[in-house]
Amino acid sequence: MKKFLAMALALCMIFALCAVASADDVKTYKVGVSIYQFTDNFMTLYRNEIENYFKSLETDSVKYEITMADGKNDMAEQTNQVQNFITQGMDVIILNLVQTSSADAVIDMVVDAGIPLVLINREPLAYDADGNTIDEAYEGILDNPTVCYVGADARQSGTFQGQMVLALDNKGDLNGDGKVSYIMIEGDPENIDAQYRTQFSIKALTDAGVEVEELFDQVGNWDQTKGQELCASALTQFGDKVEVVFCNNDAMALGAATAITAAGRTVGEDIYLYGVDALEEAVQLIKEGEMSGTVLNDAMGQSHAAVDVAIQLLNGEEIQNYYWVDYVMVDKAYAEANY
Repeated sequence: MKKFLAMALALCMIFALCAVASADDVKTYKVGVSIYQFTDNFMTLYRNEIENYFKSLETDSVKYEITMADGKNDMAEQTNQVQNFITQGMDVIILNLVQTSSADAVIDMVVDAGIPLVLINREPLAYDADGNTIDEAYEGILDNPTVCYVGADARQSGTFQGQMVLALDNKGDLNGDGKVSYIMIEGDPENIDAQYRTQFSIKALTDAGVEVEELFDQVGNWDQTKGQELCASALTQFGDKVEVVFCNNDAMALGAATAITAAGRTVGEDIYLYGVDALEEAVQLIKEGEMSGTVLNDAMGQSHAAVDVAIQLLNGEEIQNYYWVDYVMVDKAYAEANY
């Protein structure tokens, strides 16, 4: 009996030691993620996929502890979040900046703490002597081997919007007066994506020799309700003169679609409407003929690229400073074939 008890005790000790050894073999990385604003439709898809993809890459020996923070569109709030991430000893930080003009201070803060940093979705650019953004790579990223940017080139998304108009038989000139009369609903004017989408959608038309007339250009700050209000105001002010409505994102385009319907206009017949992001609701409207087109801003592709490079940084691997994910034009034919 004593021999049996001794053997049982020995086995229990072996199992306990194995369990401790097994626990010690599990490496848990702490990942801090701050998103500029949780209420943004596109960034909701993006942040959810960051968490899902990290989870899918876990193994018996590697786990990821994700701390997700809402920047609430407030740079001071987001700066405090980054400071908290540093205090909490995050192994890597993924950051969707509220203000790209604050990138320098934030990058310095994280680099000085010795933590790798992945910037996403909002690209910081260089500045000229007058403080204006210029079309050059940002030195704060290029100067740091543990800092990178993952995103899409917003010039491409604006160009694709314009190209979808050019693909129409009338090139957007519904009333046949020889020019395209449009309204523009912009995102955050400080955001380079909003600037590029606004500029390059129209540049695609003018580069093709199409005459344009800007009737209305206002800031909707990516918000659906604001998009509806601005589109309604423009339609009231300019009526049938409005031929094309450009929105810097789908949330504002969804709002604009509501305003267009309320004004008794019909997309595809007496007005055209374009967005960016290819949100599920927007793609459905395109299939139903209530939006003319959008541009796929690949939340899954970008989020996966961000997680992949974050893991490379955690493993001490060499990285590039920039990772680009292409946009895709989504008209009715593409929507019906792919969604």
